[in-house]
This record gives sequence, structure tokens and C-alpha cells, in this order.
Amino acid sequence: MKIHFTKMQGTGNDFIVINTITQPAVLEAIASGSLSAADWRRLADRRFGIGADQILLVQSAGQKSEADFVYRIFNADGQEVEQCGNGARCFARFVRDAGLSAARMIRVGTKAGIITPTIHDDGLVTVDMGPPRFSLSDSGFDSATLPHQREGSADLWQLTAPGGAAFWVTVVSMGNPHAVQWVADVDQYPVAEVGAWCESHPRFAQRVNAGFAQWQSDCGIRLRVYERGSGETLACGTGACAAVAAGIRQGRLVAGRPIEVQTRGGTLSIQWSGELSDSVMMTGSAEPVYEGVIVL
Repeated sequence: MKIHFTKMQGTGNDFIVINTITQPAVLEAIASGSLSAADWRRLADRRFGIGADQILLVQSAGQKSEADFVYRIFNADGQEVEQCGNGARCFARFVRDAGLSAARMIRVGTKAGIITPTIHDDGLVTVDMGPPRFSLSDSGFDSATLPHQREGSADLWQLTAPGGAAFWVTVVSMGNPHAVQWVADVDQYPVAEVGAWCESHPRFAQRVNAGFAQWQSDCGIRLRVYERGSGETLACGTGACAAVAAGIRQGRLVAGRPIEVQTRGGTLSIQWSGELSDSVMMTGSAEPVYEGVIVL
């Protein structure tokens, strides 16, 4: 089958966006099994496919839904996941550019709940990512018998690698699971090795996104993220939200003010009040790269 797609990027996190509203055959192929995880892996492959960190599907939400659209995300390993923050900004930009909605703010249904992206005049997109969740069950994390300590109002858990190295992590769900640890120099840190180990740690029932944050000031951090199912990416929106939320709870970052998160792909602005019932707000870029057609 032929699939029309748009390649997009948000702070270097790149996506293949597929409009299933105009291509319902894509959803039919998913339902029948003729379009499978192997096909998503091929599309995401940077040598044998288009190349991307994730594939995003734009779907109609239906008349009775509280959402305007449905947003589905497939990682580079072909597995469907709950949430992607940078993808949410690209999703909103695509919806506007494709003429699917003229509204500045839309309500988007995900596997993790409804999010609300807003497009600004300068082209940046702000997404209400919902409240961070620190309950371990929300991240599928088993903490039994693990060493534990408190920093500020945050819980930290110690994970020990096979070689004996110990890592203290804060576990946060932004609709998807994150393990955040603070490092002295994020550029020199072995993110690929530690990230791969942490991603597949047996304590996380659904695997985990591993974030490595370096404190810059009470309003700024540097961040690298080893994403579940995709490996290290140039940026991770939910990872930035999780790191800022963890930093605020730990007393490292100030609540209620924009926190500048520098990633290898660009800068995100994250703001959270520190109240557990309040949403984390993420602002960043969303840019189309090119359009094309691929045959599967």
C-alpha cells in the first residue's frame, strides 16, 4: 500500500506523521494485522526506511469524544506507546498546516489521557502535558527491598548495575515512565551504556525512559534521554517534563517559573507550579521537514 507522510521535527526529535483521516486504509491495515510492528520498524529505520524516532498517527476522535483528534505513537522498535511530548507539538502543527482545524488550541486524545496543545503566533507550541505522577504504580516500578532516600519532597531509589555501580533515580510518569538521575557532566556521561541498562531494568514492568540531567541553575538544566524503544534521541519532551518535575520536588529547581532545558537538539521551556494536581506546561518548536510517499 502507498502511504503519504510528512516528516517533522521538534528540537531534533524527528517523526513520520501519517494522516489517517484522509488515509483510512492505514487504520484498516492495522486492524487486520497487515500493517504491523515490523512495518513501523522499517519506516523508522534510517538506512532502509524513512528514518525517525517515532511514527505518529493522526486520527479522528469521533463525535462523542471529548477530544478533537486522537494521537497514536509508535516507537522505532515498532511498539505503540502512551505519550510523546515533542511529537505532540508536531501533531498540533500538522493538524493546523493540513487544514484539519483552524483552532489555536486543540484537545488531543492519547493512551495516557487528553492533552491540549496551543500554537502561538511565533510558531512555538505549548502543550498542557497534565500533572506529573510520582506514584510508583503509574510507572510500573517495583521498589521492594531497594535502598531508598528522600531529597526535598522526592523519593529516590537506588538501582545497582551488574558491575556494582549504583544510581539514584526519581521515578516519574508523564503518561509514560521516566527514571531521572542527576549527573555532574551530561556530555561526558556514558548515556548509551547506562541508558540501555536502565531502560530494560527488570524493576520496570513496561521498561522506562532514562533521563540524565545536569543542574545549571535553579531555572536551567541540561538533559539527555535514552528513550524506551528508540535509544538516545536529540530531545525528549516528556523526559524534559519529568526531569523538571523531579528537580522541583527535590528542591534543585524553582517552582512556578519557566525552566530552560537544553537538549542536544535545542531548548525547551518547562513550567510547573510544584502542586501535584497542576499540569506541566511544555513550550518548544515544531517544524515540517518534507513530505513524501512510501510503498509498504
